[in-house]
Amino acid sequence: MMARIVDVAKAANVSTATVSRVLTNSGTVKKETTDRVLEAIELLNYQPNILARQLRRLETKTILVVVPDITNTFFSKVLRGIEAVATQNGYQVLLGDAHNKAELEKGYLNILRQRKADGLLLLTAKIEGQAIEDLANQFPVVVACEYIEGSNIPTVSIDNISSARKATRHLLDLGHKRIGFLSGPFDSVLGRDRYKGFQQAMAQHGLPVDSLLVQQGDFSFESGFNLMQKFLAIDAPPTAIFAANDEMAIGAIKAVKSKGLSVPEDISVIGFDDIKFASIYEPALTTISQPSFEIGEKAMELLIRLINNDNIEKEQYILADELIIRDSSKEYKNK
Repeated sequence: MMARIVDVAKAANVSTATVSRVLTNSGTVKKETTDRVLEAIELLNYQPNILARQLRRLETKTILVVVPDITNTFFSKVLRGIEAVATQNGYQVLLGDAHNKAELEKGYLNILRQRKADGLLLLTAKIEGQAIEDLANQFPVVVACEYIEGSNIPTVSIDNISSARKATRHLLDLGHKRIGFLSGPFDSVLGRDRYKGFQQAMAQHGLPVDSLLVQQGDFSFESGFNLMQKFLAIDAPPTAIFAANDEMAIGAIKAVKSKGLSVPEDISVIGFDDIKFASIYEPALTTISQPSFEIGEKAMELLIRLINNDNIEKEQYILADELIIRDSSKEYKNK
């Protein structure tokens, strides 16, 4: 038979109210009493009736995290950061994979409307800003990894424009002029911002952006591979490639190798994100490193503050990125 709260109280020789205070961490209970209650809970394998408590307090102790694409390894580290803070604060994480589709994203938002979660963490924002704004007016919502233009929803990210500028500048400083850009989707803020940074760096060096040297991918390895093949087919192929994420960069390197060429001897390649595989891959990938774990931590901290109606000092948190120079980029020697 399942143990009940009265059994725990009896075993610990306290009132059920004291057991309840220990479980909810509310009120002052002496340490020795708390230890006695916790011992009794363990001994009897007591499972508190979470549902009854939720109904009384109208909270689920669950937060919903919507990820654009669970197969993209960049998000795993962000999720680790979210999970770490959630667990410390007694929250469970419910994960929704939106497969980069706005309709799927919308479906997950209903979980919040049905009050099956206390708050929402969006690691993407495919659906129109207004729909998220409306939701954020009723429920705690935080956006991580990107932001929604013109919105007051709290966000945690890096400055994607300046980091893309930094990556492009690295290739320009190595003497490259014909730089191919593998962009993310232009219907995403990340796709647009990283392209803006690329354009700005080229303009600062007085170089035009050749439309032939810009291809729109979808952040997947396959798109990097296929689009790089297009670059290699043009009359004057680029001498360097800036890919808007590491997966596309690794796809591009594979395409270069498949044509019997080598990176960085024939073509330099730089990625973005610094996923774990970037440092293991041959050649090790030059890339922009995002503090992904910290992004997750900070976003979850903000969400808890919103859930508790605590004050948030500012709306937009920009964390520091870093250019990691490895083996996939080298100086351009005009042959």
